[in-house]
Amino acid sequence: MPERTSYDAVIVGGGHNGLVAAAYLARAGRSVLVLERLDHTGGAAVSARAFRGVDARLSRYSYLVSLLPPRIVRDLGLRFAVRKRSVSSYTPAVRGGRATGLFVGSDEAATRASFARITGSDREYASWRRFHGMTRRVAERVFPTLTEPLPTRAALRARVDDEVAWEALFERPLGEAVEAAFADDLVRGVVLTDGLIGTFADAHDPTLVQNRCFLYHVIGGGTGDWDVPIGGMGALTDELADAARKAGAEIVTGCPVTGIATDGRTAEVTCSKGTFGARHVLVNAAPHTLAVLLGEQPPEPAEGAQLKVNMLLTRLPRLRDTGVDPRLAFSGTFHVAEGYEQLAAAHRQAAAGGLPAAPPSEIYCHSLTDPSILGADLVRQGYQTLTLFGLHAPARLFAEDHDATRERLLAATLAQVDAVLAEPLTDCLAADAAGRPCIEARSPLDLERDLGLPGGHIFHRDLAFPYAEEADEDDAAARWGVRTAHVNVLLCGAGAVRGGGVSGIAGHNAAMAVLEQN
Repeated sequence: MPERTSYDAVIVGGGHNGLVAAAYLARAGRSVLVLERLDHTGGAAVSARAFRGVDARLSRYSYLVSLLPPRIVRDLGLRFAVRKRSVSSYTPAVRGGRATGLFVGSDEAATRASFARITGSDREYASWRRFHGMTRRVAERVFPTLTEPLPTRAALRARVDDEVAWEALFERPLGEAVEAAFADDLVRGVVLTDGLIGTFADAHDPTLVQNRCFLYHVIGGGTGDWDVPIGGMGALTDELADAARKAGAEIVTGCPVTGIATDGRTAEVTCSKGTFGARHVLVNAAPHTLAVLLGEQPPEPAEGAQLKVNMLLTRLPRLRDTGVDPRLAFSGTFHVAEGYEQLAAAHRQAAAGGLPAAPPSEIYCHSLTDPSILGADLVRQGYQTLTLFGLHAPARLFAEDHDATRERLLAATLAQVDAVLAEPLTDCLAADAAGRPCIEARSPLDLERDLGLPGGHIFHRDLAFPYAEEADEDDAAARWGVRTAHVNVLLCGAGAVRGGGVSGIAGHNAAMAVLEQN
């Protein structure tokens, strides 16, 4: 039970952003209560033993780190580290009737040679260097602003100080920039995928939702690198919970919140443990959920669009491309059915209400970079994990006959994987204590049920560009991008401006807004 009846801040939701906010506020001397619906903290950023009787702690939902600012780790004294991957990606291909693949990694000579082998010249590699040089420069200028007061659109444009880059990333559909920069379909597809993670869109969507998704996927850390959390994603959220508690925050799990009431000066939060007063309420939940808790008309829930698959293998599968070691190919992002035209076809088919004929996905092996998530016996025996993230799987496809649809999509996705392997992936699956294959799949509706994400949208709603149209110096919540319609109720989750991904940015910014207000 909570120790008090009233707090300076009550935080709804014990995911990583809520824990970041709790730790900052408690360290500033505020009384803080965190209420979490589930029986554990962490939200989507957790590690779990997904398979019965098997000593493997998988990052079950969120699985890589890009946007977490080092300053949050330093400020909160977190004992948490990430490890960089030497391989960025490997994409299987068939050229001249021969199985091959596009390799992108830290070895510049190997990467250049791979581009030449796949595309027949050095032109695409030169274009790749120019394009990612542009995104790197944007990242270096935009990423530091994410933990500062929200810049205006004009201020961010001036900070980017590159009109060509601004036009390509902020003004025109991403597909135009991709098609202008690259001629090869496979290369175009590899670039575009960063705009489609958890986002159901075409390359030329006029709303630019794909641009916003792309931007968040290429600016992390000022480099765009996606790193492996040592010990799994739960290592981060366990540290955050510990930091919040050490600072004096109370965390109550197994405690669903049922209502929020506010008059703009004080608020009350009702949960299964009672009703608690608060000067501020920080909501680490989707805007749709917040509206329901306030008794207001909720907006249409956002729509998730992904299939998440976790696997444990006795060994990595052999590839049709015998020129690459599977340990190298799977240590980065392994792209499947993600050519440019394949992505467009999959989107068209899903938008028309059908499962994609060739479901696109990307895979990586956490245990190659960080074997600590496996028990010592599994490591000795050569076991490996695989994480698959499927694209263009909108929630609407699962509305009828959910389980059967999920199984059909899983089978079709694995068939695309098998097409680039020299053996069926299922032959490499480990078995749990009951003899069942170690594989689990989660649709958007599974995420809605398990994590309380409306529509299963991993970003709570479509991502926003990291700027404000106009400055509002009189409203701290607006200045930090966490405002709601109620002055003392703030968003501190992925639905805030500059939310999304495992970053802690929304939690940090909501805490800064509270500290500015009083």
